[in-house]
Amino acid sequence: MGRFVNPDNSAFQVALNSEIYVDKTGLLEYTNRVMNTNQAMICNSRPRRFGKSITANMLAAYYSKGCDSKKMFEGLAISKSESFAKYLNQYDVIHFDVQWCINPAGGAEHVVSYIQQNAIDELRQVYPKEVSPTINSLPGVMSSINAATGRKFIVIIDEWDVLIRDEAANQIILESYIDFLRGIFKGTEPTKYISLVYMTGILPIKKVRTQSALNNFDEFTMLDAKIFAPYIGFTEDEVKLLCEKYQKNFDEVKQWYDGYLLSGCQVYNPKAVVSVMTWGNFQSYWSQTGTYESIMPLISMDFDGLKTAIIRMTAGEHVKVKTTTYQNDMITFKSKDDVLTLLIHLGYLAYDSVNRTAFIPNEEIRSELTDAVESERWNEFMELQIKSEELVKATLDMDCETVAQTVEFMHSEYASVIAYHDENALSSILSIAYLGAMRYYFKPVRELPTGRGFADLIFFPKKEYPEMPALLVELKWNQSAETAIQQIKNRKYTQVLEEYTGRILLVGINYNKKSKRHECIIEKFEKMRTDS
Repeated sequence: MGRFVNPDNSAFQVALNSEIYVDKTGLLEYTNRVMNTNQAMICNSRPRRFGKSITANMLAAYYSKGCDSKKMFEGLAISKSESFAKYLNQYDVIHFDVQWCINPAGGAEHVVSYIQQNAIDELRQVYPKEVSPTINSLPGVMSSINAATGRKFIVIIDEWDVLIRDEAANQIILESYIDFLRGIFKGTEPTKYISLVYMTGILPIKKVRTQSALNNFDEFTMLDAKIFAPYIGFTEDEVKLLCEKYQKNFDEVKQWYDGYLLSGCQVYNPKAVVSVMTWGNFQSYWSQTGTYESIMPLISMDFDGLKTAIIRMTAGEHVKVKTTTYQNDMITFKSKDDVLTLLIHLGYLAYDSVNRTAFIPNEEIRSELTDAVESERWNEFMELQIKSEELVKATLDMDCETVAQTVEFMHSEYASVIAYHDENALSSILSIAYLGAMRYYFKPVRELPTGRGFADLIFFPKKEYPEMPALLVELKWNQSAETAIQQIKNRKYTQVLEEYTGRILLVGINYNKKSKRHECIIEKFEKMRTDS
């Protein structure tokens, strides 16, 4: 039992001791299944506070010969699997956290030699006869042990990408580290002495030119989580159970912390959910993750369309993104798409793989990005914010003429010439136009099923602003504002707000393609009272 070789299970026990632990041991059923196959090289990247270290510690506790974990895993999901006993504590495990190694190594430039030397020293204690004093490389030692004993290893690396993130500009450190990883994992020889590799970090594997530096790995990322999706964060069912236990409003939790769509699975940020269950405050916990400062220079990069894309997403829009050119580091950016792709991996954006679009996943991240944009004082954003606040005030005052004029200005200012007359474009512009409402409202719900149709936009006020009315906005094209209001009533769009106890404003907006004029009608909606 050592620090790097055959660790004990104490780190995972800490997670089990916590007040809130959500069972993710089902992942072990997959790793058991791919053991000693071509799929046994795994790199699972996910943002900070998404349980990377807990998962790495779980694998070490389950596979390591340095402990007896049978009682620890009894009652958990993996204990019901037929493969449970077969692999439990049966392997020589090498487990290290690259982030932790930087300090005791004396700096990033010494990390590789520190890991190699310490792992080799511990392996010599376990296999004193099999490891020659002349062998000074970790892959060489592992190969020698395998040749003499037939034993194979499991390698688990936490924060595998920290040097790529923090030392990307230092080519000597970067190349030394990548060569180290290649030496352990690349080629035919490693298949003889390795049964399984699990690397976890924030970034996918670094690209060298256009190819992965370790192209024999299966990657599970925020772009494509595949079968790992339910294990990257909390699923919706898991959050519902926590809400029942801790008496929290699930709909509010969903508005604040949901939004990551991974391989068809809705995923919540575990850190945020645990925090709101523990402390009860609906707020952003994201700035505590350490990545907040790193995005400030990213979102202000001078790429065409980047600022516009950020503003659109802050208003609740989805934007197209090409993810294939990103080089998987923190310095190589050639376009806005590269920046947006990095923000997806950092967790500041979510990704719709079907439509290939990026979007802000929830209110927590929306508020963080808005704070970041405001602190950078973009002229584009500040001007939009001022105009948008005027629109919100006019809407709440039921000043129809000002609303129509402001929407007309926004439509001409922010819609492209090509899409100007597009009905979907008008809906998008309305989302952006009401950006000033985000202080009081959650991001608008687009085409929410209601009654016998779909309402174009619904703004639900935040809990801390109970005096604000809900806004139900219907858009028409070449018709009339009266038609929009009448459609709301005829199709019973207000049914979706039956449980909403506050005031409701119905907003009908029409755009005339020929005159390019906009008109607006705003009405108060009075709920029918029922006598008890």
